Amino acid sequence: MDKYSGKKLDGRYEIHELIGVGGMAYVYRCTDTIDDREVAVKILKDEFLNNEEFIRRFKNESKAIAMLSHPNIVKVYDVSFGDMIQYIVMEYIDGITLKEYIEQQGVLDWREALHLTTQILKALQHAHNKGVVHRDIKPHNIMLLQDGTIKVTDFGIARLTDKATKTMTEQAIGSVHYIAPEQARGSKTDGKSDIYSVGVMLYEMITGKLPFEADSAVSVALMQLQSTPVMPRDINPGIPIGLEQITMHAMQKNPAERYSTALDMLGDLERFRLNPNVHFDYKHFVDSEPTKYVKNIKKTRKIEPVITDEENDDNDEAEEIKEKKEHKNSYYAVKTAIISTVALIVIFLLMALVRGCSSSQATDVEVPNFIGMNITEANNKNPNNFKFEIKSRFVKNKKMGEILDQDPEPGSKLVKSNSVIELTVNGTDTELAVPYCRNTTKREAVKALEDKNFNAQVIEVYDTLTPKGYVCDTFPPAGVKCTVGSTVYVIVSKDEYQEKIEVPRVTDLMLSEAQKTLGQQLECRYTYDDKSLEPEGTVIQQSPLQYSMVEEGTIINLVVSSGKGSQTTVPITVDMPTNVDYDIKMTVSVDGKVDSAYSKTINPKYNTSYAMTFTGSGSSTIVVMLDGQIYRTYVIDYTTRNYTVKNGEYKPTEPETTEPETEPPTEPTTQETTVPETTYYEPIDGE
Repeated sequence: MDKYSGKKLDGRYEIHELIGVGGMAYVYRCTDTIDDREVAVKILKDEFLNNEEFIRRFKNESKAIAMLSHPNIVKVYDVSFGDMIQYIVMEYIDGITLKEYIEQQGVLDWREALHLTTQILKALQHAHNKGVVHRDIKPHNIMLLQDGTIKVTDFGIARLTDKATKTMTEQAIGSVHYIAPEQARGSKTDGKSDIYSVGVMLYEMITGKLPFEADSAVSVALMQLQSTPVMPRDINPGIPIGLEQITMHAMQKNPAERYSTALDMLGDLERFRLNPNVHFDYKHFVDSEPTKYVKNIKKTRKIEPVITDEENDDNDEAEEIKEKKEHKNSYYAVKTAIISTVALIVIFLLMALVRGCSSSQATDVEVPNFIGMNITEANNKNPNNFKFEIKSRFVKNKKMGEILDQDPEPGSKLVKSNSVIELTVNGTDTELAVPYCRNTTKREAVKALEDKNFNAQVIEVYDTLTPKGYVCDTFPPAGVKCTVGSTVYVIVSKDEYQEKIEVPRVTDLMLSEAQKTLGQQLECRYTYDDKSLEPEGTVIQQSPLQYSMVEEGTIINLVVSSGKGSQTTVPITVDMPTNVDYDIKMTVSVDGKVDSAYSKTINPKYNTSYAMTFTGSGSSTIVVMLDGQIYRTYVIDYTTRNYTVKNGEYKPTEPETTEPETEPPTEPTTQETTVPETTYYEPIDGE
């Protein structure tokens, strides 16, 4: 059980259970005994009570939410910032996060996504009007209630627009999969940054996928800066075009090309809600400028949820600074000298005491050789109880965990038992500084990085200040310490910039129309897909994707439906035999299986023909039998919607007639001559 469950805060808030754990705080379900209501209490973790940065963020969250009052934003009822505990009392929300809901559903119906996004934007419009920018909009921070209502939470890294407008470039702000490009590069953020994050969430809701995914946070951040996501309709063709346009417009990398305000995006969503067939005239879905290396990304080892706020803006911190300025420099110099002297004396006395105690018990022994062993073997072969300090270094041709070196060296001198020996172990958690590669050739830079056991990945960009084939810079930059084996991007200057062409959308067009649309500047190649259910000649895929910027002459690969997989309906009329005027049994089978809908008893005298229709793809064989004899065989080609017919050898059979039953004749008993049973005589006159 944790330390707070079952206790009461300030004699008012009874803590029942832990319901959430964040990066800097615990969240509990509590009862407000005074107002008699359930609340959520967010308590700052003990390890951050002396961390000015986290305390400032914690206070900032309470300030931001306290300024807001909206049905789609969590409410704050009370705050407490004591020396031993700091907490925020908020509205208790009985629901799940939007992230959990997306993971449960996979892909949300676009109507539901529209409903949820509208509520989020209304909450953000209210916050932006109050001068609060959230800066960490993601589905993890959106609570979903059972009635479909959403609540925006976690304003821990929110920024007030009347404060500093530029984030610290040493760290990225927010969660890397949802942050706007300007946040990733440490530039100015405003309400448009939140709109970008809403666009990413909308993209995830209607496709079930994030626009950018990679093995590391740095890779995702680079993709946010440079890459174009797959269009939502390529993932989920059921998305209306208008909603796709709204999503991509919100996710423009250049803030000037996004929606100016949340209200503007709400307006387009409302237009779309009233008419799902509406199209929007947005000119740009990707940056029209050539990709360039963003040089103002500072030394960042991870661009993950590392959150920082603005410069100190609290009144109490301002007072501290003011008080410090009132003291003279000499005061601090004298104070520091006294403290240092006392500390040195205490340390010296402690060291002397420890040495005296240890020397009376330890014996002098020779330094053993641990090189080549692993840690387990070293511990097992340690009769003198040496204490090991472990550091790591990576060497490719050595086993992981193998001891590479030690200090002191084996047999170099006599040491006391229980002494400390530093062991260097082969491992990948070693951190090395990225070497300086600027203005070297691509090959030289890659070799320098590989020699340091980094994974070098080359990215070519157009740079007027660097000769072709030479390195403009690296990311992370030179001097930044990174784990060995991690990826370092080498930014290399390429040929002079060529004017690029925007790839038009040709998906869903017929092949001939797609070829005309691509024109002469782009080369068209295509292959057929026999399994597609689309009509013959329909373009079902294209690569590169629409709205990509490519050079003239680029090959656009199309996948076209052959029509063989599409289902079509073919009618068949069966002519009945003309020389039959009695009931016969007709049996119809499709590819060997009897079709009960068309199998029945029929009289050709009254039904000279019989119409049937069959739906399918590829081909089918239809067999019509009359009284157990094959009458007609039809082979249907659904692609051409034609069929061939083969006549059978049907021979009509008269139905058997039934005679009335009679008694058998009686055999004579004595004579062979038989006498009719009844003899009828005509009468004679006169008798």
